[in-house]
Amino acid sequence: MQKHWDVMRTNNGGDQWTEISGNLPTDFGFVIDVNTNEPETIYVVPIKSDSEHYVHDGKLRVFRSRTGGDEWEPLTKGLPQKDCYVNVLRDAMSVDSLDPCGVYFGTSGGQVYASADGGDSWEAIVRDLPAVLSVEVQTLA
Repeated sequence: MQKHWDVMRTNNGGDQWTEISGNLPTDFGFVIDVNTNEPETIYVVPIKSDSEHYVHDGKLRVFRSRTGGDEWEPLTKGLPQKDCYVNVLRDAMSVDSLDPCGVYFGTSGGQVYASADGGDSWEAIVRDLPAVLSVEVQTLA
C-alpha cells in the first residue's frame, strides 16, 4: 500500500502493516503495483511531497523491489532524467500478466510509458494527452 506517506506491506490480510519505504528517495506518492507472476516484485513512483506533486529531483524513475519492499532499485532506462516535473496518480499504473510482465504508467504531463521487460527499459508510447488519470491493461490469450 502506498498511502501518501510510507509504503506499507501486510502479510496477513491487513491485520498488521509494516513500513517498507527503505531506500526510496521519498516515502510520499500514490501509485503502487505488483507483478502477478512474482508477488514479491513491487513497483512504485515516489514523488517529492504532499505540497510538491512531482518526481524527486526532476528525474522520472520507477522503483522496483524484488524482495517485497526490503530493497528498492531505480528503473531509469528510457525515462527522462532531468527537468521532468510530472506526477503519476494513484490509478495511473498497471502491470500485465505476461512473463516477463509489461508495466505501463501515465503522467500528469500527458505521456504514457511502457516496459515490456518488467521495468528494465521504458519507452513513451503516447505523448501530448491531457493529464493521465488512469491506465488499465489487458492481455489477449
